[in-house]
Amino acid sequence: MHYDREILRILAEAGNEGLSVQKISRHVFNACNSFFNPLCQNEVHKYVQSFLLKNSKSVVSLVEKRSKGVYRLNEHCNLSQQLYIQFRDDVETPKEKPVEDQSLNLFEC
Repeated sequence: MHYDREILRILAEAGNEGLSVQKISRHVFNACNSFFNPLCQNEVHKYVQSFLLKNSKSVVSLVEKRSKGVYRLNEHCNLSQQLYIQFRDDVETPKEKPVEDQSLNLFEC
């Protein structure tokens, strides 16, 4: 689902500190909600909560529970290390400089 990628992206941006379930669900809601596709905050929160619980059960899971209600990507999992690299590359793409308008101004002398 589309939420899964957003959850993982948010956890990758959060780094080793991790984020609470409430903050993760708020970020996912803000990223996926639109005028033409309105979402319910409670449904997004329930999905995020169940995703994090399912994916943090074992020691080698993609997500690890840091403390009560706080999750982060598991640094010992190879897939999470790959996600750090992937999302870091997505963020660091260089932006093109705006082209300066060099046309003549009709109103200056």
